[in-house]
Amino acid sequence: MNAEPADQIRLLDVQALDLRLTQLAHRRKNLPEHAELESLNADLAQVRDLLVAAQTEESDTAREQTKAEQDVDQVRKRAARDQERLDSGAVTSPKDLESLQREIASLARRQGDLEEVVLEIMERREAAQQRVAELTRRVESVQAKIDDATARRDAALEEIDTEAATVAREREIVAGAVPADLVKLYDKLREQQGGVGAARLYQRRCEGCRLELNITELNEIRQAPADSVVRCENCRRILVRTPESGL
Repeated sequence: MNAEPADQIRLLDVQALDLRLTQLAHRRKNLPEHAELESLNADLAQVRDLLVAAQTEESDTAREQTKAEQDVDQVRKRAARDQERLDSGAVTSPKDLESLQREIASLARRQGDLEEVVLEIMERREAAQQRVAELTRRVESVQAKIDDATARRDAALEEIDTEAATVAREREIVAGAVPADLVKLYDKLREQQGGVGAARLYQRRCEGCRLELNITELNEIRQAPADSVVRCENCRRILVRTPESGL
C-alpha cells in the first residue's frame, strides 16, 4: 500500500485523537463518583431496611400499648362499679360485703400489674420512636450525600461527553483527509492491537511495541519509497517515518 508521507503523518494525528477518545471513555467509566454512589446506595438500602424495621416495631408497640391501656381501663371501670356498690350500702350481707371487698382489692392489684405492663410498653415504644427518628436522620444524611455525588458525577460526565464530542468531530475531519484504504487498514490494526494501529518510528524504535528495530529491518525501511506504507515486523502496526526516525 502507498500513501503520501503527509497522509501518513496525518494518520498519527488520527491515532492521537483515538487515544484521547479511549482515555475519555476510560475516565467516564471509572469516575470515582461511580464507586462512591454504589457504596452510598448500598448504605442507603441498609439504613432504610433498619428504618422500616424500627417503624414496624413502633407500630406494633403502639397497638400493644393501646390494648394494654384498654385492659387497665376495663379493670378500673369494674373496680369503680364495685366501689360504688360498696359505698351505696346496697350490699348488706357480711359474706357478700367480704367478697366484694376481696374483689376490689384483687382488681386494685390487677390494675397495678397492668399499669406496670403499660409503662414497660411505653418505654419500648419510646425507644422505638427514638430509633425511628435517628434512622430517619441517617436516611436523610445519606440521601444528601447521594444527591451531592450524583450532581458531581453528572457534571463530570457532561464535561467528558462535551470533550469527547469535540474530539470525535476533529477525528472525523482529520481522518477524512487521509486515504480511505489507509484509514481502513489503520482501523483494522487498531482493533487488533489494543487501540494502537499506527506508531512513529522514533530513534529506530517502534513507539507501538517499544522495541528497537534490527539493522536488517532498518535497511529495508531506508530503501522503501517515501510513499510506501511500512509495518513494524514485531507488532505489525503501521510505522510512520519522521525526521526523528534515526534512519
